[in-house]
Amino acid sequence: MKRFAGLLLVVLALAGMVWAQGALLINGAGATFPYPIYSKWFDEYHKKFTNVQINYQSVGSGAGIKQVTEGTVDFGASDAIMNDDQLKAYADKHGSGILHFPMVLGAVVPIYNVPGVNSALNFTPEALAGIFLGRVTKWNDPAIASANKGVNLPANDIVVVHRSDGSGTTYIWTDYLSKVSSDWNTKPGKGASISWPVGLGGKGNEGVSGLIRNTPNSIGYVELIYAVQTKIEYASVKNSSGDFVKADFGSVSAAAAGAAKDMPDDFRVSITNAPGKGAYPISSFTWLLIPAKFSDAGKRDAMKGFIKWGITDGQSYAENLSYAKLPKEVVAKELKAIDKIQ
Repeated sequence: MKRFAGLLLVVLALAGMVWAQGALLINGAGATFPYPIYSKWFDEYHKKFTNVQINYQSVGSGAGIKQVTEGTVDFGASDAIMNDDQLKAYADKHGSGILHFPMVLGAVVPIYNVPGVNSALNFTPEALAGIFLGRVTKWNDPAIASANKGVNLPANDIVVVHRSDGSGTTYIWTDYLSKVSSDWNTKPGKGASISWPVGLGGKGNEGVSGLIRNTPNSIGYVELIYAVQTKIEYASVKNSSGDFVKADFGSVSAAAAGAAKDMPDDFRVSITNAPGKGAYPISSFTWLLIPAKFSDAGKRDAMKGFIKWGITDGQSYAENLSYAKLPKEVVAKELKAIDKIQ
C-alpha cells in the first residue's frame, strides 16, 4: 500500500510538472479605466482555458504605454491612443510595430459636492472649460445657473479637483475640453498628464472622489464605472447637438455609432464630443496595446485567442460592469485585424 501511495505521489508530481510546462503566464499593465472588466475577463478566460493565466497591473495608461514599450510586459492597455512619437519609439526599440485593439466603451463624468444641492446638475461645455480654466469661480455663476433653472446654487467658491497621476481618464477629459474650448486647446491642451491651471490633485479615482466627498463646493471627474459603483452623483453634459445627456450604455454607444462606420485601420480614433442627439460627449474606447510580433508563439496564439473572445463572447459582461459593448462594425474589423499579430 505504501509503495502504491508513493507511486501515486510521483505520478501526481509528474502531472503537475507537465501542466506547469504547458501553462502560459502572460503579463500586462496599464489603464485603470477598464480594470473591472479586464479582471473579470481574465478570470473567466482562465476558467475556459486553464493553461492560460493573464496577470494585469492596473497602473494607469501612461505606465502601461511605458512598460509595453520597454518590453517589461507582454501587452499594455490604455484609454489614450499612442501617438506617432510613441509608436516610433516602440518600433525603434523592437523593430516592429504595436497594434491598438478597442475592447469596450466607457465614459468620464463630472462629479460634485455642493451643500444644499441634491438634484442632478447640468453642465455646458463652456461651463466645464471655464471651471477647469479657473475663470468660472462661483457656483452661482450664470454659466452654471443658466443650465440649472430652479436649482438654488450658492455663491460659494468652486474647488476644482483633478488627477495628480498620469491617467487615460485625464486624457479623455482634456481631449474633450480641447475640442469644445479653443482657449483650453491652446493651453493647457490634452494629455494623460498636463499642467493644470487650477485645482487640487488626487491620485486615481479614489483620490479624486475622496477629495470631492470631503471638500464642500468641489467638482472633479472620474470614470463612469467608478461613479456607479461608489454611488457618487454625476452630472449631465450638453452634447454637440445641444441636448443635456447623462452617461449610460445607450448614450455611450450612441457616441461610438458615427466612428464605427469610418473606423481607421489602426483603430486610433477619438469619439469625444461626437455628433448625435443621444450621444454622451465624454465617451471613449479603451484599447489593448499588442505587439505586432511575439518571440513566443505560445503567447502570441494565446493573446490572439483572448482578443477574439473578448470582443465577441466577452462583450456579454460589459453592461453589468457599466461599460458599453463594441459596435458590431468595429468587432468585424477587429476580427480581421487579429491576423496582423505575428
